[in-house]
Amino acid sequence: MEAEKTAGHSVKYGCELLKASRAAYYRRRTAAPGPRAVRDAELTERIAAAHRASRGSCGAPRVHAVPVRGDARAGRRRVARLMRQAAPRRTRARAVRMPGG
Repeated sequence: MEAEKTAGHSVKYGCELLKASRAAYYRRRTAAPGPRAVRDAELTERIAAAHRASRGSCGAPRVHAVPVRGDARAGRRRVARLMRQAAPRRTRARAVRMPGG
């Protein structure tokens, strides 16, 4: 909806298209984030810390084990989604060639 507004489209037309009231659009726009968004932000911080602690070598399955151990409970797919959104990627170990070998 914000993209349409900046592109010059009216809020009224967008709300009619989505069958929502303009009051609901503006209320949602200024509302505080919901409990799921707040929880996702907390989990993202923990996931990023676990990823940094592993020097970037762990992917979603191993990072998933870290938040579950503490008081934070999260599913494997939720951890994978948050990692994709935060964009930490697993680094791969590179083979080192030995001189003369």
